[in-house]
Amino acid sequence: MKQTFDLDTMLFNLLKGSPEVVSEISGDVYSLGERPDDSQDEDIVVNSIDLTQEYLPQLGTSNVNIHVSDMEVQIKKKKQKKANRKRLKAISTIVLKTLKAAKFDGLAMVVTNQTVLNEPSLSQHYVNIRIDWIIH
Repeated sequence: MKQTFDLDTMLFNLLKGSPEVVSEISGDVYSLGERPDDSQDEDIVVNSIDLTQEYLPQLGTSNVNIHVSDMEVQIKKKKQKKANRKRLKAISTIVLKTLKAAKFDGLAMVVTNQTVLNEPSLSQHYVNIRIDWIIH
């Protein structure tokens, strides 16, 4: 039986091992809890939120979060911080391509959702990509 640690490691290795992903971001790829608290870099954080343990197939859910610092813009003569949607989209496109091309023996990985969320305390936004797993 797999554990959430295994899913995190697989996603981490997939993204960290992709030259296309690594060259696109200014920061690094991390597992949950390892990203520096004050990072202003373009970082990717992977984590798994659940995985059944008592039956097969195992069903699970993981997240890939792409963090990008907000950019300063002027709206009606007032400077404001807003999502850098261009960078969020560029990085997301490469990450999604990498995820969708991945093949894991005995596992089905399906990208199910994507959304953009605000992290105002860090002046950042992040793309949350949700992945469902079916493990035989």
